[in-house]
Amino acid sequence: MGNLAKKLGKKIRQARKAKGLSQDAFALICQVDRSYMGRIERGEVNLTVQKLYQIAESLGCDPVQLLP
Repeated sequence: MGNLAKKLGKKIRQARKAKGLSQDAFALICQVDRSYMGRIERGEVNLTVQKLYQIAESLGCDPVQLLP
């Protein structure tokens, strides 16, 4: 995947950890499989806009805050 996906995944991971959430718990909140969340955080998948908004909502932030 591209550098953009990796940077986005890194920001999502940082935001999740700042909230004190495990990857498993966060995946449940976002209603995605834990392995898929891992792939998102490693930048191995390109997120849809809908999924980005869902993740941002789960973190209590605006999607733009997650963009690199």
